[in-house]
Amino acid sequence: MAEAPTRRRRPEEAAAASTARPMKSPKAPLLDAAGKKSKDATLEAAIFGAEVKPHLVHEAVRAELNADRAGTRAFKSRGLVAGGRGKPWRQKGTGRARAGTTRAPQWTGGGNAFHPRTNFTVKVNRKARKAAFRAALSDHASNGTLAVLDGSGFTEPSTKKAAELLSAWGQDRPVLVVVREDDDQLIKSFRNLDRVLVITPAELEVAAIVWARALLVSEAALEDVQKRGAVERPARDSGRVEGVSGEPGGSPGKKQGGSA
Repeated sequence: MAEAPTRRRRPEEAAAASTARPMKSPKAPLLDAAGKKSKDATLEAAIFGAEVKPHLVHEAVRAELNADRAGTRAFKSRGLVAGGRGKPWRQKGTGRARAGTTRAPQWTGGGNAFHPRTNFTVKVNRKARKAAFRAALSDHASNGTLAVLDGSGFTEPSTKKAAELLSAWGQDRPVLVVVREDDDQLIKSFRNLDRVLVITPAELEVAAIVWARALLVSEAALEDVQKRGAVERPARDSGRVEGVSGEPGGSPGKKQGGSA
């Protein structure tokens, strides 16, 4: 009896299995409302301990900044310029070059032939974009400029308390504060501080992470940030070979079953 064929391992799976080593989980200080470290928070190694690839970060930042460009520079082609409906002179017999409209680009008052660029979109693959996101977070974690905030100490909005927290933490500004949308106490406390940007996990981009000198993430928002940077797992093959007829083991171009 023949043995069932085993599924061949993909090259990336084989490489990952041969070089896989247990990664040490990075740590980040957990700050209370006074800006003092209460303990160390454990971060996911796959997200905050990833390899930093500058070229991917550059591509992601360039794409995000280009996407913010409005591209609203106006121009008029020969079809948008007013006038020029009639042929200026007959086709033959005048000795002049033939012309069909006075609004061609070579005419004074004609349309624009080489119009300015208005679309600056740069495509970055989803996996590359996520790798850049993890690299930017890992850079902050390795440099000690990442901290987790315990938001339970902010029972009411207080800009003074938020300023004292940042002062006690001692990191350079600009500071990026990541909180959830429903965390009104933290949003109202930090949003009026100079060179402090408050943002939600859904709005967090690589360009903002690179721009900030320090990154402060609330405990509630940390889970959402880690979900955004989660590594995508490839779908497993079932190992079944289907023919053209759609049945397992069917040979291409032949019907299963009876004879002619």
